[in-house]
Amino acid sequence: MSAETMTSHNEKAYALLKSDAEKIRKLIEVQMDNLTMPQCPLYEEVLDTQMFGLSREIDFAIRLNLIEEDKGKQLLSELERKLADLHDASVRK
Repeated sequence: MSAETMTSHNEKAYALLKSDAEKIRKLIEVQMDNLTMPQCPLYEEVLDTQMFGLSREIDFAIRLNLIEEDKGKQLLSELERKLADLHDASVRK
């Protein structure tokens, strides 16, 4: 596979993972705004399931050398920070 093709695949993989992370953030934001409180078991179940799924996607992409491990960890850390911010904002309401 050419370097150009590999770079294209790497960029697409990272863009897809970033999109999935944003979908999780939006899902949790909607859930917190409209459905449940952060202390609700349903909220925790959805959050845990979604975060686990994303971490497995990232691990898979790393193992295929589609993204670097540092970029994957950074993506998860950014999402965790955004979700913590949402949680804090919800608690302050």
